[in-house]
Amino acid sequence: MPTIHLTTVIHAPRERVFDLSRSIGLHKKSMERTREEPIKGKTSGLISYGESVTWQAKHLGKLRQLTTKITAMDKNVHFTDEMEEGDFTFMKHDHYYKEIGNGTVMIDLMEFGTPYGWLGRMVERFYLVNYMTKLLCLRNDTIKEYAESDKWRVILD
Repeated sequence: MPTIHLTTVIHAPRERVFDLSRSIGLHKKSMERTREEPIKGKTSGLISYGESVTWQAKHLGKLRQLTTKITAMDKNVHFTDEMEEGDFTFMKHDHYYKEIGNGTVMIDLMEFGTPYGWLGRMVERFYLVNYMTKLLCLRNDTIKEYAESDKWRVILD
């Protein structure tokens, strides 16, 4: 089972980073390359505990849908989103936020699994882990860009 672990230092208050991470609009902006769109559930604003969103995007040459639900939340500290429906056998993404002297440390832990037995595991190992890591890095770079500038006001005000 692959696990992706990313740590991002963001020079902005933890509350701002936490809320930007939950923004449907900012997530959409970070995934412009795949033309990701929220099509069902929570489709705008900040997603919260118990809410779900269905995303539609083109990945690996195919239009795909993924529904995730926020299954845990400790305001400004942590939240978890888990796949309800999609192409993975499971997916769990934990988001952690730690306040530091000059901002916030944002930690992502994502676990996922693929179908198709040994063939799926080979795809995970040689392609999918790298692909998913790049997508998460794009998302985190966008959160950092908005949090460290006045752009956050467009999303949160």
